[in-house]
Amino acid sequence: MAAADRNSLRRLAIAITIALALGVGMPPAQAADAGFKQFIASLWPEAQQAGVSRATFDAVTATLEPDYKLPDLILPGRPATGAPSQAEFVQVPADYIKEGSIARLAAEGQRLMQKYRPTLSAIEKRFGVPAPIILAIWGRETDYGRYTLPYDAMRVLATQAYVGRRKDQYRTEFIDGLLLLQHGDVSRKNFRASWGGATGLTQFLPSELAKHGVDFDGDGRVDIWTSVPDALASAARQLVNKGWQPGVRWAYEVRAPASVDCTEGVPAVTKPIGEWLREGFSPVRGQHLTAAERAQSASLLQPEGIYGPSFLTTKNYFVIKEYNFSDLYVLFVGHLADRMTSPLPFATPWSASTQLRSRDVEAMQRHLTRIGLYKDKIDGKAGMLTRAALGAYQKSAKLKVDCWPSDAVLRAMNGAR
Repeated sequence: MAAADRNSLRRLAIAITIALALGVGMPPAQAADAGFKQFIASLWPEAQQAGVSRATFDAVTATLEPDYKLPDLILPGRPATGAPSQAEFVQVPADYIKEGSIARLAAEGQRLMQKYRPTLSAIEKRFGVPAPIILAIWGRETDYGRYTLPYDAMRVLATQAYVGRRKDQYRTEFIDGLLLLQHGDVSRKNFRASWGGATGLTQFLPSELAKHGVDFDGDGRVDIWTSVPDALASAARQLVNKGWQPGVRWAYEVRAPASVDCTEGVPAVTKPIGEWLREGFSPVRGQHLTAAERAQSASLLQPEGIYGPSFLTTKNYFVIKEYNFSDLYVLFVGHLADRMTSPLPFATPWSASTQLRSRDVEAMQRHLTRIGLYKDKIDGKAGMLTRAALGAYQKSAKLKVDCWPSDAVLRAMNGAR
């Protein structure tokens, strides 16, 4: 046997030994993907510069195979696979923020608040984030740990770095994942993730964990997979690092005046809450706001246009939105947190029964872009900016201004084209 071959075998044997020590599981044998193997090998200089050892790199990558069944990939010779339709963007609010789910998670959150009271009190004292908020994030992300993440995290990160839509981002995530394994924060067996690579009880990408992770239980490692204190403290620290303001609510539900201009429902339009109240908005259920609360800056949020509940959202609303860029996600988390201390549902019921298909919302966005009313992403998601642009179109077309994407408005746009 040639010396080079003996060296290759010796190197593979060492990699397998280290893999077993790291808890790296060996996947079923598959035909080697030469392009993928070459790509992974090309990551070594970046990994080395980041502090990954050659032993760790070889141990993790020796038997790594791509997963071409993942969504959001661009594969040569095949139609591009889109991201799964996230519930936050395709469901109407009543279906996403289901009363039954909120009630169940709130009851469990109350129980966990008692179980982890000393830990939660210490986290709130250190970071200023209320216990119900971080419990609500845990509940929404993984059902308080009951949801089992379905994918091998390193395989996801490697595949997305190779043929995903955000290759550059996932190169970094892959290397940060290697560092997590090297530091012993998680074993390969327990390193499970969503299709997008988020991992742990409170769903962090590896790069986010590197920035915000906290060893709150003091065992020498940041473990968001099995340590509840570490997972909750890391979530709190992420919120603080993104701008969380202690003592400020996430939002206030209000009743909007009949004359409300729904096109003002964008983050760029902010006013002191007191000014919104002088314009005819009123807190639901006669809630009294202090002078400090009235002085807070807030934006208008109407998730169903002029229909359904209205909210005045503070800066902390947008901090939670950094966790998941969806209004419905923030409403779910914020409302779930409120329900842990109060049994009251939203004062105004949701009214929309249907949501346009993503491709129809995309068609609206393209039309709004062509006529200069919309300058954001064409993504099929009827978020704040899309709803406001839609309202501006309705004004110009002399239609009812409700800032809600409907078949009627889509037909009007098609007719105009």
